[in-house]
Amino acid sequence: MSQKAYRHKTHVAQKRGAIALVVFLTLALLFFINTNMGTQTLKQRVLQLAYPVLMRFTKLAGANALVLHNKSSKPPTQPVYNLDIVLNNGKTTSLEQYKGRKILLVNTASDCGYTGQYEALQQLWEKHKEDLVIIGFPANDFKEQEGGSDTDIAQFCKLNYGVQFPLAKKSSVVKGTDQNSVFDWLTDAQKNGWNDHAPDWNFSKYLINEQGMLTHYFGPSITPLGKEVQEALQK
Repeated sequence: MSQKAYRHKTHVAQKRGAIALVVFLTLALLFFINTNMGTQTLKQRVLQLAYPVLMRFTKLAGANALVLHNKSSKPPTQPVYNLDIVLNNGKTTSLEQYKGRKILLVNTASDCGYTGQYEALQQLWEKHKEDLVIIGFPANDFKEQEGGSDTDIAQFCKLNYGVQFPLAKKSSVVKGTDQNSVFDWLTDAQKNGWNDHAPDWNFSKYLINEQGMLTHYFGPSITPLGKEVQEALQK
């Protein structure tokens, strides 16, 4: 065999070996993901693993990082405490029972790049649960990223993120005839007193103070454990 032919054969063997290694590592990764998913789909597991990278990227890019705050001291035109919420388990609860505590309302989804925020929301609730109520509003409005039933959503949140704060029944949070009444109030300045800004994407956050005034809007890229939310909770 000539030296040229030998080098070619060696190069081909190395290339095949590299391809085989990549295939092996890919299959090993998929096996690891599948055997550690619990109730998660493969997509959900990949999104969970990618969440820290997404948050770093969006923070650097300033994407979905809008923060709005109420500069007025006027009370809302329509009291938020008049509103009821149908919970994930079918029971109805009134926001009036949370009067005297801050309320963080978040539209959520199970198949979103921001779904990892469920964990941060749970940690925030555990830290401030004496003074803060967190309620998640699962919605399928953005790229159909919440296709599960109410039962599926509750199981997914509990098993994968340990969620214990209340979840509302799946509904729509964007403008329309079927918009959830709470989000209708949150995004109508004639009702809440100042804000017309609708959710930019899944995991948009609205903060209501102890007197029932909408004080802040936080975009999806603002983590629940970030300084923006922490500072707002101290006011």
